Amino acid sequence: MAGSALYPLTFQPILKERVWGGRRLQQLYGKNLTSAAPVGESWEISDRPGDVSVIANGPLAGNDLHWLVRHYRRELMGHAALYQEHFPLLIKILDAREKLSLQVHPPAAKAAALGGEPKTELWYVAEAEAGAELYVGLRKGCTREEFTARIHGGAVADCFHRVPVRAGDVMFLPSGRVHGLGAGMVIFEIQQNSDTTYRVFDWNRFGLDGKPRQLHVEQSLESIQFDDFEPDLVRPEPVPGHLSRTRLVSDALFNVELGEFLSGQDYPMVGGEMQIIGVVSGAVSVQCGGESLNLQAGRFCVIPASLSGVALRAAAPSKCLFVTASHRPTL
Repeated sequence: MAGSALYPLTFQPILKERVWGGRRLQQLYGKNLTSAAPVGESWEISDRPGDVSVIANGPLAGNDLHWLVRHYRRELMGHAALYQEHFPLLIKILDAREKLSLQVHPPAAKAAALGGEPKTELWYVAEAEAGAELYVGLRKGCTREEFTARIHGGAVADCFHRVPVRAGDVMFLPSGRVHGLGAGMVIFEIQQNSDTTYRVFDWNRFGLDGKPRQLHVEQSLESIQFDDFEPDLVRPEPVPGHLSRTRLVSDALFNVELGEFLSGQDYPMVGGEMQIIGVVSGAVSVQCGGESLNLQAGRFCVIPASLSGVALRAAAPSKCLFVTASHRPTL
């Protein structure tokens, strides 16, 4: 299409019932939980088959993200690479009322042979109750043989490294790192466009259908990085020239930064590449071409690469995630 008709874009959340979920996505972020079942995930930006985000604002409202990629690829993406002709990232908010399964995502070198897709992700802890913890990586000294024996003995959780967390903590999870969310936290999740999860252990519980949830022990053992011992939380680094921003991760797949703004503060954004803004707390407005788009906590916005002169204005003390996608094709 000639020219660019794009603008800052928001999308309708796709809500997912999960046995470990709760009601905090509505309590914290105003998500419309029409189901009485526990809701564990809000897919904020998705281009997965059967789960494609629909544009919520402006003249293009009602069209979906995959349509946008097909018709406005260059204007939307700039030099960012697609994933098999799809939007390269999947962004979610998770409400872990209960523990998630202990799980792993297959590394790129093994995913195809196992019939899955690699999935590297980042967790930003938005809310955490006292005592909340992550299960990430292996306890130092744990071997594949011990891990396998404890799976069959029902005590594999003892092999996991446990990390106490509070709001604001960040964990990076490359494909192959075994992990699980503990109970009592809300997570902003930035990840590859993938939905392959191999469950190692699920606390002997039943799913919402009343049946035991499927495990994937063989695929898990092939996927787990068995020399990945006791990883640390991410240590944010200052972004040169940006007093309000810190870098959380700079990876071959995506980059994530955190911005912290005072009420009334304006923040000009550099154009030329697609950026995703997620409001963790507070409220901001996106200023573009004389128009203003208001974003509350729990809302995400895509800034197309073709736009210039975009700025943020904090309506209250606010924290935002800034996400950019890789310029290289996803493996």
